[in-house]
Amino acid sequence: MLVRKIQPYIESYLKSDSNKVLIIDGARQVGKTFIIRHVGQQLFENYIELNFAEDQNGPRVFESVRTVKDFYFQVSTIAGEKMGEKKNTLIFLDEIQAYPHLLTMLEFLKQDDKFTYIASGSLLGVTLKKTSSIPIGSIEVKRMFPLDFEEFLLANGFNRFAIDTMREKFQAGESLDIAAHEKVMDLFKKYLLIGGLPDAVNSFLADTNIVKV
Repeated sequence: MLVRKIQPYIESYLKSDSNKVLIIDGARQVGKTFIIRHVGQQLFENYIELNFAEDQNGPRVFESVRTVKDFYFQVSTIAGEKMGEKKNTLIFLDEIQAYPHLLTMLEFLKQDDKFTYIASGSLLGVTLKKTSSIPIGSIEVKRMFPLDFEEFLLANGFNRFAIDTMREKFQAGESLDIAAHEKVMDLFKKYLLIGGLPDAVNSFLADTNIVKV
């Protein structure tokens, strides 16, 4: 599994008793859903994932939801057996930008405090600008990006010690030995070709084939 720097941030939020709902914002395919699902399933006995983009293109059961009670009803039709208590139930609202009215409802869901919530959005800034009555005081937006070069190095077998050592040498104005320098520069060139989207990185790790990437 790819190491993502945002994981400890998500873990810290889910373990806290924050009075806000965390929304992980970012472009499509940067790994938002995967990392939230990974952490959520580890920390919560009852994990409920609602993908609003899929719902919008399918049954549209959440399209007309306007109250907390209606929201709970629709969730119960999908995963009623998993609706436990706040301490053991996480509801993940994926691609929440598909239904902007649910952004407004986050304030009331948080006030009701019946379950733990986390959300994700793609290009959410556009939706926030177009949506009135956004409960700014009830949400926290954290931006997620594709893998950076450090995360790419970790994916390719470097450990935290090696990366920290390179940073210390850089800050001290010291050179790496030639072999280490050439190895890192080779990976940097590959990173420029592959980019940081998780699917592309995983494809390269599996096949070492730029054409497939």
